[in-house]
Amino acid sequence: MSQSRLASCIPLPIENKLLTNVVEKAKDWALMHGVGMRDKVHFSKDSIQIAPFVLLPSPFPRTEFTKAVDLQPVLNELMHKVAHDDEFLEKTLQNALQVDDFTAKLYDIWVKVREEGITQALSLGLFRSDYLMQQPDSNRIKQVEFNTVAASFGAITSNLPTMYRYVMRQLGHGELIKNMPENKALSGLCSGIIEAYDLFAVPSAVVLFVVEEVSYNICDQRFHEFEISEKRPDIMIYRKTLNEIFEEAELNDKKQLIIEGQPVAVVYYRSGYEPAQYPSQKEWDARLRVERSSAIKCPSIHYQLAGTKKVQQALAAPGALEKFMSESEVSSRVRDIFTGLYSLDFDENGERAVEMAIADAERFVLKPQREGGGNNLYGADVKEALIRMRHSRERAAYILMERILPPLISGYVVRAGGSMPPTLCDLVSELGIFGVIIGTKEKIHSNRQVGHMLRTKLADANEGGVAAGLGALDSPYLLDL
Repeated sequence: MSQSRLASCIPLPIENKLLTNVVEKAKDWALMHGVGMRDKVHFSKDSIQIAPFVLLPSPFPRTEFTKAVDLQPVLNELMHKVAHDDEFLEKTLQNALQVDDFTAKLYDIWVKVREEGITQALSLGLFRSDYLMQQPDSNRIKQVEFNTVAASFGAITSNLPTMYRYVMRQLGHGELIKNMPENKALSGLCSGIIEAYDLFAVPSAVVLFVVEEVSYNICDQRFHEFEISEKRPDIMIYRKTLNEIFEEAELNDKKQLIIEGQPVAVVYYRSGYEPAQYPSQKEWDARLRVERSSAIKCPSIHYQLAGTKKVQQALAAPGALEKFMSESEVSSRVRDIFTGLYSLDFDENGERAVEMAIADAERFVLKPQREGGGNNLYGADVKEALIRMRHSRERAAYILMERILPPLISGYVVRAGGSMPPTLCDLVSELGIFGVIIGTKEKIHSNRQVGHMLRTKLADANEGGVAAGLGALDSPYLLDL
């Protein structure tokens, strides 16, 4: 099927001399305002380079953007309820646990903490729901995934509307700025951490950021710290790896997590949610220690389990949403954003899904059930993998999703060391809406939408992670279609 195209915010291409001049200005603006990352090849703590970005804001239908924003609190509450439904999580994950060691270890921590008695009933969720527009469906949004570990690039993307206003003025199109929405993701996400800190109600307590051994995405991480420090100078923030938590953190007789002599109010994971971040048993022991403590976790272990693809697939099954939503109108709005999601369990439905995907592999994406992208299979690889796994329990660690075919966009991607001037190319964009929720099983204290991000990639690229170098940061230009 040929892809439709959305019109760029200004006529393209841009004349080379003007393009080169504006790109140079935009790169300098980006470097001077923290739209940057550390170089993975020539790493130095003393330098950063620009993070990949799209030169012009990318078109996105205004009605669909508004729909996604309005839905975020509904989705926050849905995932909060799912995370606190022990029976639903157990039933949904039971097959995947037999073949996915990482999720099984998370699950074991969850079970152990529940059996011991949960010390901290409050959880903090910094969530994000990701969407692509589905062009055969009149350019309506369809959910790609729901992330419960999801604050990455919330800080940097908050700066992008200001950069794009500058770029548009340099190109002589300042009158179009009114179509670019403000983005308060940084302040919104940090407000959740601050609110959780206040609910912990121990004045001497600190906030603990769990980080990687080496932080490439340092601008995005540090902006969260700087924002909290500016808004609340009384809150001290520590950065520790899971290994350092194992070596340094202790639980006192009140089950407070103590780091450098101070009780920890909030543990905010900027790392520690992927298998590679657990190279030894030390990291798992540190995660268990945190989960046993009175600190408010972001995410808590049950939030992370609720963010698995298997849960997303289960919620798309007939009648599943109604278990968590009393109003049929609301559940219909949520179901409208779902695309086809299919279990690969060893039952009649799983066998039917395998047959369907082998017969027409181009229609589908094969996703590992853990949260996060980067390991999905497409096209011929879907068929090859399913034939290989057909009689293996390994297939239960995946879900099958109908591939979303978004409209094309023309644009320029600006990268460190990229060609000058950059080449005009075909792109596709993925919208993410951020949300904050704080609550216990019985009571939700806060629930709101707090900002957005747009990631754009080359149209022929399957993956779009910015940190992995596959996508580019972007911001929406709202269209009235």
